[in-house]
Formats: sequence, structure tokens, C-alpha cells
Amino acid sequence: MTSTKPGMRRVAMVGAGMVPFGEHFDKGWDELVQRAFLAAVGSVDKGLDRREIEAGFIGACRPGLHGQQTQGGVSLSGTIGLLGMPASRIENGCPTGSETVRIGAMAVASRWHDLVLVVGYEKMRDATVEGLLGIALEGHPIHNRGETALNHFAPQARAHMETYGTTAEQMALVSVKNHANGSHDPYAHHKKPVTLDEVMASPLICDPLRLLDCCPQTDGAAAVLLAGEEVVDRYTDNPVWLWGAGNGTDTYWMHEKETLTSFPATKLAAERAYAMAGVGPTDIEMVELHDCFTIMEIISSEDLGLTEPGKGGQLVESGDTMIGGRLPINPSGGLLSKGHPLGASGVAQIVEIFWQLRGDVAAQDAARQVEFRRGLALQHNAGGKAISNSVVTIWGQDKP
Repeated sequence: MTSTKPGMRRVAMVGAGMVPFGEHFDKGWDELVQRAFLAAVGSVDKGLDRREIEAGFIGACRPGLHGQQTQGGVSLSGTIGLLGMPASRIENGCPTGSETVRIGAMAVASRWHDLVLVVGYEKMRDATVEGLLGIALEGHPIHNRGETALNHFAPQARAHMETYGTTAEQMALVSVKNHANGSHDPYAHHKKPVTLDEVMASPLICDPLRLLDCCPQTDGAAAVLLAGEEVVDRYTDNPVWLWGAGNGTDTYWMHEKETLTSFPATKLAAERAYAMAGVGPTDIEMVELHDCFTIMEIISSEDLGLTEPGKGGQLVESGDTMIGGRLPINPSGGLLSKGHPLGASGVAQIVEIFWQLRGDVAAQDAARQVEFRRGLALQHNAGGKAISNSVVTIWGQDKP
């Protein structure tokens, strides 16, 4: 990383893999983790003996929903056949996956380990509706009773529309774009393109958000391998380097928010990632962004500095964020198409960046491959009630 502190070293991704996202009723969480792990190991160009992995970090947001509430690191080490390996579980809301990558990278940058495994997973489809909506029963009995994600994002969508003139059609275009991208992604949950008319005609869920403004509940797992700069050449001649990473936080409660048209946690995370990387928003050539709802992509593109405040709707309407445009956003299909298995989502975004920066996507479907000049991509997650935390990472083809 560019602004490493004395004694720290640069970190690169040398392998990455995931399972197709979707409904995996026939597979347990452990099988999904195993498959993602084997895919990551199998992607290492020069091969890898799994015994070289010095530590593992597993990200799972709400494993209690599928009977694994006490799950810890031993679940990872035993599942992949590396009992005895130091391993820990990380949880940080919807950014759990990318936070787990950030912490794994710190373990390598600090020279504590030379090679670590990061896995993120979630089994969303096994949970009952009662379990998934349990968060609505948490918190203050007056201010927060009955809150769901839609209760948060719908008012923010309405506020953005009234403040900046953002339209329902602009939000719908986010869904159209990301479903079109996802139709070319073999790992996406939903692979069917949708039209603007179909989005606008889909059932109204929480005004102004419609069904196709929302991401699906999904099962999935993804994994990456991170190595210190001295050992990278042992595994690949085509690594993807971590340039910067940032985490930002904000109030957990909706009634304490100071704005409904921005996410301060994302602004902080982006500011810290840009500072560490020594780059700015105009240097970024591709983004994997947390689009759990269409309005989220619009607001987050502003918070990340990719466009001016209030211009996120115009950005998607311009076509600049399409593949082949000035700044492709969510070429994987995003959460709207690929799905959002909480602990896996951020890791999967980073897997997509690994494939894109190495040119590997062309082998899957050339229609999804982004063309790079400088070779810099940004990944973003945000979550928690009222978006209380956010993680941003920046990756490059070249060593920073």
C-alpha cells in the first residue's frame, strides 16, 4: 500500500474464487465454503500447497439464522482440512466480507503472516421470514420498533428525489443496467435482463421502491488469498495489488441521522482508502458498489466522489456507468442481480475485481470485461441500521 507505516509491507491478491450465487437448498454452508476455497486455490497460477496458508479469516454476518450462532474460526479450519491453522470469524454487518478482507490484509501487511485465506459466506435462503426480520424487533421500543431495510431506504430515496430531483426512472435504470450486466455473469443469482417498463411495473414494496429496485435474498460463498510482497512471485506473475482500504462508521439509529441524502460512513471510508492509495475518484476506472437497493447506487456514487452530490441519477442516466462507458459500475451485476449473501458479498465484489484486472472475465463472457488504462478499481460495501458502517478498498494491476 502506498502510505504504509514503517515496517509494513504491500499486499497482493494471488488467488480468488467463488460459487455461483443463488438458492442452494441442497448444500450446507460448509460445502459452499469448501467450494469457494477450492476455487481460490485452483486459481493460483503457479500452484499452492494449502499447508502454506498461515491463517484464515471467515466472514459470516448472521450465521445464527442457519443454526451456526456459535461458529468461530474452527469452523473454517476444520471445513477446509487445516485443523491447527489460526483462524477467526469476523462480523461487521453488510460489509462483513470486505471487512474480513481488510483485516486479513492487515495481518499480511504487519508481517504477522505471509499468506492468508479470507472466506465470506451466508446461507440466506434457509432462514425463515421471522428470522430474517428479527432485526425489526431490535433497538429502542419506540424509535426503532418494526424497522426493516426498506423502512430505511425508502425515506432516503424519497428525500433524494425531493432534494435533488432524482426520479423513479433513474433508479429503475440502475436495475436495468445491473441486470443486463448480470445476464453475462455465470455467478449471478438472477441472469435475466429487465426493461425499464418491467422495473416500473413491478410491485410497489415500500414507496417509492419497487420489487426490482431491491436485491434478492441469496446463498453464496467467495474466497481470496492474500500474500506479502516478498512471496507474491512464488504464486503468480499477475497479482492484483491492494492500494488502499478504509472503514468508516456513523450512528446506528435512523432517528439520529443528520442527513437522508448521504451516508457519512461511506464518505469516511472512501476518504481513508483514497488517502492510503494516494489516488482520487478520477483515477478509478471500475467500481463494484453496494447496490442493495437502486437508490443506494445513486447515493453511494456521490459519496464515493464519482459524481457531484445530487448527480447520481444523472450519472446512471448518461450511460457512463455501463460497461464500455467512462466508469463501469457493477459489471458483475451488482447485488441487484448477483445477490446479497451478507458475509459473501464484499469478498465476491473483490473476486470480480481480481478477474477484471487480470483480464480473466473475458474467458467467462467478453461482454462483461472492462477495458483498463491505469488499472485501478474500487470496491464498496455499506450496512448496519441507517448505514452505520462502510468499507472501501482500492485495487490495482501494478504494485503501488
